[in-house]
Amino acid sequence: MQDNRRTVVHQTVKSGITFGSALAMVISYTTWESVGWAIFHGLLSWVYVIYFLLCHA
Repeated sequence: MQDNRRTVVHQTVKSGITFGSALAMVISYTTWESVGWAIFHGLLSWVYVIYFLLCHA
């Protein structure tokens, strides 16, 4: 039972990180129109998304 819970949590965290990176890249590219900044902000992931929401929304 414990091993099954660990698998579900691991898959959820992995999906969340992937979604955060994609969201950060889309926001960055539509704002700055630069692939370089989009890649950099994708690496920052949720940090950039939260920053953008606090400062630009």
